[in-house]
Amino acid sequence: MLTGCFVPIVTPMTPDGALDFAALRKLIDWYIANGVAGIGIVGTTGESPTIDFEEHHTLIKATVDHVAGRAHVMAGTGSNSTSEALELTAYAKKVGADSCLVVVPYYNKPTQEGLYRHFKTIAENVDLPMVLYNVPGRTVADLANETVLRLAQLPGIIGLKDATGDIARASELFKAMNEAGKKDFAFYSGDDITSLAYLLLGGHGVISVTSCVAPRQIVAMCRAAARGDIGEARAQNDILLPLHRKLFVEGNPVPVKWAMAQMGLISPGIRLPLAPLSESYHEPLRQALRAAGCLA
Repeated sequence: MLTGCFVPIVTPMTPDGALDFAALRKLIDWYIANGVAGIGIVGTTGESPTIDFEEHHTLIKATVDHVAGRAHVMAGTGSNSTSEALELTAYAKKVGADSCLVVVPYYNKPTQEGLYRHFKTIAENVDLPMVLYNVPGRTVADLANETVLRLAQLPGIIGLKDATGDIARASELFKAMNEAGKKDFAFYSGDDITSLAYLLLGGHGVISVTSCVAPRQIVAMCRAAARGDIGEARAQNDILLPLHRKLFVEGNPVPVKWAMAQMGLISPGIRLPLAPLSESYHEPLRQALRAAGCLA
């Protein structure tokens, strides 16, 4: 089972919006040096909606090649088109990704049966471990617990990134999955503000936006939670709480890319329709970065 901190890496861009592969390689090295278990590429934080199909392929391959086995590579291959998601997943398999993260199809508003068939089709046609990604705040469609339980019975579907922020619902799903005998199914928090609670209730790791700027601190929190050191886990989380909030003052990844540029990790490039972070949020986010030990 994959455990720990997975960083959903941003897609570095030059000020004119071109992909910056030199910065991507530096980021990967920095995250691995700080102990992350895995690198997620071309997810929501990686601006997947503004990345074209060819760029999507190139980013996955560049990441696999540069990681070179030093960490797990989880490729974002989701789409609101099943055929497109299938093609992206097949490509990720071909170039050596370790797993794929497949988001709930957005905009179409499929039924639960449609969602089940979408993920089932991909899993049956591409032999690449799949993590389901439920983020109803962005997709509108919501993957129900009952559908997750059905999908968990299929070979190749190994886990769930849960970005609902609903701890009660997560607890119910943990219990139901155990009762179904699926103790090898992995649960990852995709909601930073509730991630520690998620871990302590039975989650296996996080796919954390905050880890983009504070990988060492998120890794420390995950490791403390895993060994049962609740005091240390809470101490790390307390330091990060303001940052968890401030990184979502506008739509992700606008604040986190601004923060990373402030830290000197990337250039401030971002693509329309995303716009640069509003100036009113600059100083509050700077203060949160300083409090978390990310800025001097």
